[in-house]
Amino acid sequence: MTEANDNIRVQRLVLGVGVVLFVIKVVAWYLTNSVSILTDALESTVNVLSATLGLYSLILAAKPRDANHPYGHGKVEFLSSAIEGTLIGVAGLLIVWESVDRLIHPHPIGRLDIGILLVAIAGAVNAAIGLAALRTGRRNKSLALESSGHHLLSDAWSTLGLLVGLGLVFLFDKTWIDALVAMLFGGIILFTGYRILRRSVAGMMDEADDVLLHELVSYLQSIRGENWIDLHNLRIIKYGSVLHIDCHLTVPWYFHVREAHAEVDALESAVRDKFGQRVELFVHTDACRPSACAICTKESCGERQEPFRGRVSWSLENSVSTERHSGRSLPD
Repeated sequence: MTEANDNIRVQRLVLGVGVVLFVIKVVAWYLTNSVSILTDALESTVNVLSATLGLYSLILAAKPRDANHPYGHGKVEFLSSAIEGTLIGVAGLLIVWESVDRLIHPHPIGRLDIGILLVAIAGAVNAAIGLAALRTGRRNKSLALESSGHHLLSDAWSTLGLLVGLGLVFLFDKTWIDALVAMLFGGIILFTGYRILRRSVAGMMDEADDVLLHELVSYLQSIRGENWIDLHNLRIIKYGSVLHIDCHLTVPWYFHVREAHAEVDALESAVRDKFGQRVELFVHTDACRPSACAICTKESCGERQEPFRGRVSWSLENSVSTERHSGRSLPD
């Protein structure tokens, strides 16, 4: 099974379970008239809507690239995740609004015993499905599936807090506790929506992923060969689970095309060994200049014009720079 099919299978499970849990929570709210359970049911409507959107985005992202989408359809996952984050934020606002109203105008609460049982079952199922979605999304590098997992886990945590609040209402018969608990978890849901939306916008804007860049640079530094004189102008762009990596690799100036291409192939093979087949690597080869002799470790070079003074260690800062490194890059 491919990663795309694996993602779609899990997202279908998320959608199916979401519909069932929504019905369970509506029944629990009808029996109890609890605003806390109403908040949980409202968030479940968002679960169903976002799961539907997430499923559509994963199906679209799995389509092969075409003439109109030469980089594939993976960016739709960022859009799907942004809409999901927005919907979660709207649900959080509605929950806070309803909680304030119930705090000012209390309503009697009904069959809490049955309501607590139904909500507990829904929360446990949400936690299990959320963990499965999150693990699969991380393994397959799918932001849409990761967002679904985070959403369901946040729902499970809010359900746990909801159960605590309902337990206190059941023990002390204080209806204001119900509204207060709902307000608290409405705020948590709002924050969850903000985090998902923030990450989605970062992806759509091609924001640099410093953690991923640092991991890549450290790995290349550890396997660096003598013909890889310099690495600069490094960029990573994400299209769903696919990583597009651009960089400039400096090689000895006297290499002919076949030799330079062999170094590019070696670099590409090394990156794929580390990050898998989801990588597309575009490497521009630069011919070394005399100023690079001081940082070049190639002992068999017959064209050396300066003695070797020291190697420039590749770091996140100097690898993303557009400037080539040379002897001037070494500390005095």
